[in-house]
Amino acid sequence: MRAGFAAGADRRVVVSGVGAVSGLGWGIEPLWQGLASGRSAIRPFQRFDHSAHRTHLAAEVPAPPFELERRFPGRQQTLAGRFALAAVDEALAEAGLCVPRDVAEAAVFFSSSTGGMWESEAFLADVLAGRRQRLHAMAAQQLNCPGDAIARHLGASGAVQTISSACASGALALGAALRAVRSGAAELAIAGGSDSLCQLTYAGFNALRAVDEAPCRPFRAGRAGMSIGEGAAALVLEPLERALARGAVPLAELAGAGASCDAHHMTAPEPSGAGAATAIEAALSDAGVPPEAIDFINSHGTGTPLNDLAEWRALERVFGERARRIPLTATKAALGHLLGCSGAIEALVTVLCLQRGELHPVPGPDDGDAAGAALDSEVPVALVVGRPLALPEARAALSASLAFGGSNAALVFLRWEAAGA
Repeated sequence: MRAGFAAGADRRVVVSGVGAVSGLGWGIEPLWQGLASGRSAIRPFQRFDHSAHRTHLAAEVPAPPFELERRFPGRQQTLAGRFALAAVDEALAEAGLCVPRDVAEAAVFFSSSTGGMWESEAFLADVLAGRRQRLHAMAAQQLNCPGDAIARHLGASGAVQTISSACASGALALGAALRAVRSGAAELAIAGGSDSLCQLTYAGFNALRAVDEAPCRPFRAGRAGMSIGEGAAALVLEPLERALARGAVPLAELAGAGASCDAHHMTAPEPSGAGAATAIEAALSDAGVPPEAIDFINSHGTGTPLNDLAEWRALERVFGERARRIPLTATKAALGHLLGCSGAIEALVTVLCLQRGELHPVPGPDDGDAAGAALDSEVPVALVVGRPLALPEARAALSASLAFGGSNAALVFLRWEAAGA
């Protein structure tokens, strides 16, 4: 369907707070400082034994600067849920919203690919080892556990929706939140995603041989697959007039969202990029932003040969010859692929880039080469490498997510100064 999520709606929706947990640390500042320095969080990890696998790297979240289980207690609490709660608390604090007073009627739109799978794996290991004598229902293993944990934590009585559509989930959750706030179905929305490392996904992507033995290298020559990461991202969305009335300073405007499906293959993207292009065009149309107004792109950029090529072809379809010149970053090279959270944290990074007026560099083997000699001529994107790219005049940005199953999503953000002009 060549349409945005909320055609005809006229309420403008702004991002008033953001929060994150990632392999670069707990919070927005560790995330941004790591990204701006060109540092990658993809490294050997400790969560579980991976010695039998072909690869041995992941972007594991480091130990928190507080006692995690004491801060977010609960027998059925999961690691993905606790990541989500930490991100939401930070986002609400930045937005200047108090719990529970200001969030009692908030709606929650959250995404996940595996929910409490890590806890389910630990439970099964205990059963097989005889450490548990009785099986019981596990509420924690459900995909909706992060979103439900947020609602309980905040005492939020609005709608709670969990979206799980592989790597597009986080962007789709933001699109659903945009539609709800625009239409008046929600006056405040908490949107984002959360996933934790687990053996299921690590073994599965290794079995597919979709994982690079080195840190992933989006759009570079010799790229050989993705790298897995974990973490959470949360964005507070509200109508512009509500944010201004309570004295909040918007970080950016979420102006448009679009989605499509390749209807092609379970794991391989449609080679021409037609499906991804449809989602991007829908987001631009929804935002009322022409292709020539986009100042930079936060790409899906997994580092797999076929996905990067299909994404380039989609960008070429939408932007024509200019696709070679639009500055482009690929956050997965620093954070790994956060699966159901990837679209959310990349949208969040897009907001940070707009707000701070620079685009973070993409870590890789040619970081010291500003000319990007190791880039792949088959995908001639204007990848930012080596150092941050100053973009103080950037007004509009695109964040793209292209998922297994052919699910595509795209979001258009406007810098707040531009949105408020």
